[in-house]
Amino acid sequence: MPAAIRTALIGRGIRESSSPALHETEGAALGLDYRYRLIDLDDNGGTEALPMWLDRLQRDGYSGANITYPIKQAVIPLLDRLSPEAEAIGAVNTVKFASDGAREGHNTDWWGFAENLRRTLGNNPLGHVALIGAGGAGAAAAYALAKLGASQLTIFDNDAQKASALVVLMAPSGIRVETLPLTLLAETLAVADGLVQATPIGMLKYPGMPFDPAYLHAGLWVAEIIYVPVDTELVRRARALGCSTVTGVGMVVLQAAEAFRIFTGAEPDIERMMRSFQSLVGDRTTPTGQAPGLPIRQVSPI
Repeated sequence: MPAAIRTALIGRGIRESSSPALHETEGAALGLDYRYRLIDLDDNGGTEALPMWLDRLQRDGYSGANITYPIKQAVIPLLDRLSPEAEAIGAVNTVKFASDGAREGHNTDWWGFAENLRRTLGNNPLGHVALIGAGGAGAAAAYALAKLGASQLTIFDNDAQKASALVVLMAPSGIRVETLPLTLLAETLAVADGLVQATPIGMLKYPGMPFDPAYLHAGLWVAEIIYVPVDTELVRRARALGCSTVTGVGMVVLQAAEAFRIFTGAEPDIERMMRSFQSLVGDRTTPTGQAPGLPIRQVSPI
């Protein structure tokens, strides 16, 4: 009988996460004794409790844990080594408890985003991309865009320090990168090839858009990080204009599949995980109300 595999998700405000069901469904399909625990720090000691939870999970024989908002950077000092991608991005979403007792930090968000773009964007040029949101998800998207061959990245975030830090982080990638104030977003989108939306604005809890929809035009491709709802207001408006659009569904499933492989050593069936996710999300697809003026913040893809 194969040994039981235990993993977890640690973050704040994650009570309704689909990750446990997504992981466990794929584990069952592969015949694994696989359990995925949800640890919402809002109910379990707050962010300060992260070191204690990592210690406990490792002591209890867990294979590792996924890490989500708002601790993808905070977890790094608690780890022994980082994958090259996690080090370059400056954020970790997957911690593996290695057989030698070390804690390995990985980032599967970037690969999930890159592969989602590759699968869905077709022949649209990457070229000049505007990125709204410089948190952990935005950093993963920036790294992915550089890997895919984008030539220029313009970052927007109302936290100027966070945006500037991402510019510094991206310097070794070779991509031309800059940060501009949000007041220049309209003129940037007018000449950009694509737009990546990496803030919480558009989620069911924060419906709406982080900028005036009049800034959109048919020449843009638009990629969304949010996956519930699948069709955010941004996606719907962009699609109506004839833009090529990329929803967040592919990214969340693909990053989960890569984390699953790291935890188990088994190869997940990505298409099966896509189908599983669609059934899990169900009818959580329609935002209600508006939330104008919300600050740009990081959003986790898990």
